[in-house]
Amino acid sequence: MLINNKSIAIVGGGPGGLTLARLLQLNGADVKVFERDLNKNARVQGAPLDLHDDSGLAAIRKADLLEEFKQNYLVGADRELIMNENAEIFFSDHEAKSEENFGHHHFRPEIDRGTLRKILLESLQPETVIWDSHFISMEKQHEGWLLHFKNKTSVYADIVIACDGANSKIRPYITDSKAFYTGITMLEGNILQAEETAPKVSTLLKGGKIMAFGNNKNLLMGQKGNGDIGFYASFRTDENWSANSGLDYSDKFQILDWYKNTYPKWNSIWLELFENAEIPFIPRPIYCIPFDQTWETQSNVTMIGDAAHVMPPFAGEGVNMAMLDALELSECLASDQYNTLQEAISGYEIQMRKRAAIVAKESLDNGELMHAENALENMLNFFNQTHE
Repeated sequence: MLINNKSIAIVGGGPGGLTLARLLQLNGADVKVFERDLNKNARVQGAPLDLHDDSGLAAIRKADLLEEFKQNYLVGADRELIMNENAEIFFSDHEAKSEENFGHHHFRPEIDRGTLRKILLESLQPETVIWDSHFISMEKQHEGWLLHFKNKTSVYADIVIACDGANSKIRPYITDSKAFYTGITMLEGNILQAEETAPKVSTLLKGGKIMAFGNNKNLLMGQKGNGDIGFYASFRTDENWSANSGLDYSDKFQILDWYKNTYPKWNSIWLELFENAEIPFIPRPIYCIPFDQTWETQSNVTMIGDAAHVMPPFAGEGVNMAMLDALELSECLASDQYNTLQEAISGYEIQMRKRAAIVAKESLDNGELMHAENALENMLNFFNQTHE
């Protein structure tokens, strides 16, 4: 096996990086994960993740973690309401959707990010993850790389795999290709103990998700396993809106005024989100990879997930593509069909770029549909076709 006696450094401990570490360890690889978080409890986890049968769940099955996943996924959290700005329901699958349908192509069970991270962490060998490892740079040394971290001793690895997200510091060592702004920005908020603090919206959600459309804008939200609500105001604006808006994202009253001015015709029930959210709110401009991106494969460095192919979140494919990357890369590195590491990495990268371009285009197109004048009609057609 090509990775025998090779040290592998995975930079980034998100779902993709941890899945990759698990799969490589099952193949006997020497793996360390370098994660900038202080410890396993440091990060505030975002909205739940929906895993797809042929990508995220395929990786979970290959990692031999399906039973742990089944014991921890959020039953019913994949149920959806589509509403307009007046909080009128136009589509609901709450009654029609079965609680469990593993193996069905359209079943997309949801799991809290923190819970998935816990499952993956507990599957790894002790001391696999090196916490508080803020990657700064790396330089070629011997046949591999010397990695430098903030306030940490430098570490040598024969192979480096970037799993460090959309703003990857390792991607520039691989390609000069940059993502482009899609014209859409999302403002993220979180509500704790929503049954008490946002009872009206919590009652609407019923443990599932809501997509509300009106006036070229969206409100997207979902209930977490602990009863919190994660939500996003999604709208068209210029790329530098978050820096130039003049808003203090830690000032709830400023954000509330902004919402009232930006979503002026929306039902007052939605105010409950902005009145009761924790601060700060987080602005997230949405970027997408060029569909024709390419680069010359190297023998000792590659990337997965958002580092390789950041895309809009409007197809629910981000984490699924990252976990599928982990699955396919691990299979290439462990395969006997390649003569060199460069050939193995190239086999992965060629396939990854092809499917990532297709999915990124789908995600970008969905974003256009969701922010159009007739967004509600677009999404009703989409969901009705899916559920036929």
